Amino acid sequence: MTHLSKTLPLLMLLAMAAPALAQSTETGSEDDTGETPNPLELSMGEEASDNSPGEMKVGDIYVAGEHGDWEQRCIKAESGTDPCQLYQLLDDGNGNPVAEINVFPIGGEGQPAAGATVITPLETLLTQQLGMSVDGGPVKKYPYSWCSKVGCFSRIGYTQADIDAFKRGINAALIIVPVAAPDQKVTLTVSLKGFTAGFDAVAASAAQ
Repeated sequence: MTHLSKTLPLLMLLAMAAPALAQSTETGSEDDTGETPNPLELSMGEEASDNSPGEMKVGDIYVAGEHGDWEQRCIKAESGTDPCQLYQLLDDGNGNPVAEINVFPIGGEGQPAAGATVITPLETLLTQQLGMSVDGGPVKKYPYSWCSKVGCFSRIGYTQADIDAFKRGINAALIIVPVAAPDQKVTLTVSLKGFTAGFDAVAASAAQ
């Protein structure tokens, strides 16, 4: 009954409008603008004047290349060179995404050789900081900077020795501690396959 009461007014409206629409169609009458009247005021569509599908806009993120287990992701800039980073999505070993890492070259006198942004789940215990090691080497700790609805962010600076270790390495370990189990550590594997080629490609694109 409820559905019927909602449907009847619509049917009555269409029934009332149909004769006018039919008369307009049959006679081909036109209004003062030379266009056939549209009594139902339905949109007939128009040619799109903005960017066509597939055309990138400023601020769009795109994949410029793949290097092993890394993606070279860039942001379309208004002018000049598009800034790029190396990106890898980290899972729990069962295909479930858990965290992500973005690495980008910096260089310059008095500056780190590279930087990285790591995003971990909101349920991360921030006071335990983020741990990272390469091929079972010493663990370095990095603080978290802030959290948003996306996750918790750690901003990292790498020395040239760190980058060299990444280039020589096979895997890096990313270590986080969950709030629900502060006595446990979750270790995520960061594959270093393709890191050398990817990092060099990003550095070359920045130098253009």
